[in-house]
Amino acid sequence: MGILSWFKKKTVGSSISYHIKPRKVKFEWQDTPVDWIPHEPFASYFINEINMILPAGEFWFCRLYNKVLPHITDEKLKEDVKAFIRQEAMHAKAHQSANGEYLSIRNIDVDRNIKIMDFLFTKVLADQPMGFNMPKPLENQWDLFRLGIIATVEHMTCVMGNYALENKLWLQLQADPEMVDLVKWHGAEEVEHRTVAFDLYRHLGGGYIARYYLSLVVIVGVLGIWVDGAAHIMKQDPRLATHQPSLFKPWIWREWYKVAKRSHGGLLPNPFWLIGQQINYLMPWYNPLHEANTDVAIEYLNQSPAAKRAESTGTHAAA
Repeated sequence: MGILSWFKKKTVGSSISYHIKPRKVKFEWQDTPVDWIPHEPFASYFINEINMILPAGEFWFCRLYNKVLPHITDEKLKEDVKAFIRQEAMHAKAHQSANGEYLSIRNIDVDRNIKIMDFLFTKVLADQPMGFNMPKPLENQWDLFRLGIIATVEHMTCVMGNYALENKLWLQLQADPEMVDLVKWHGAEEVEHRTVAFDLYRHLGGGYIARYYLSLVVIVGVLGIWVDGAAHIMKQDPRLATHQPSLFKPWIWREWYKVAKRSHGGLLPNPFWLIGQQINYLMPWYNPLHEANTDVAIEYLNQSPAAKRAESTGTHAAA
C-alpha cells in the first residue's frame, strides 16, 4: 500500500469489538499524606497536580462528545462514545474528590490552578470561544479542531495510563495505596477506551496532516500547564519554596528530569521520553490498539480497591 493511500484512509467506525464498561469508584482520602510517595515531595506534588488539571478538561470532553453524538453514523462507535463519556465524567468526579477531600483539607490551595483550567475549557475552548459567536460555516471546523485536540490528548493519556499500570516502584516505596489506585484505575480506563477519540476524530473527517500541528499544541500546552500548576503548589511547601518553583525558571524542569533519571523513570516519567512517545501518533499508520494491552487494563480494573468499594457500598459517585 502506497504512502498516499494512508492519507486517504479513514476509520469508518469503531475499531474495537469489545465493549467499554463504565465503573463507579469510591476513594477514601482521610489517611493519604501530602507526600503520598514517602520522602519524595517533588514527585508527590508533581503527580498531585494532575488532580487539578483533569476535571475541567474531562467535563469538556463530555460536553463536546454529547454535542457531536447525533452526527455519529456507526452504531458501535456511538456505543463507544457513550461509554467514554460516562468514564470521563467519573474520572473528573474522582479527581475532584482528591482536590476537596485530600488536598484542600491539608491546606493546599488548589483554587488558582482549578480556575485556570476552568477558564481554558469553559471560555477559550468553548462552543463560543471567549464569547465569540462562531460563524456557521466555521462551526464544524471548530468542532473538528477540538475533537483533534482530544484525540491527541487521549494518545498522551493512554501512554501515561500504560506507564501507571506498569509502574512497580510506587508500591515498592510503600506509596499511599489510595493514590496509587486512583492513578492506576484512571490509567487502566484510559487504556481501555484508547481507540475512541481517534476513531471519532477520523469518523467525522479528521485528517492526517492536522495531527502534526495538534501534537505541537497539545505537547506545549499539557507540559506547560502541568509544570506551572505543580510549581504553584510546590511554592506552598517550605521544603520546596526556597527553590522558587516557576514555569519560567529552570529549577523545576531540571528537577523533573533528575528525579525521573534517578529513579529510572519509576517516580516520574522522563520528560524527554514523554515527548518521544508522541512520535507514534504522527505516523500515517498509527493505531491506538498497538499502544497498550487491553487485557492488562481490564485485569487491574477488576481488582481496583476503589471500584470494589463502590460496588460493595452501592455508591453512585466518586467520593
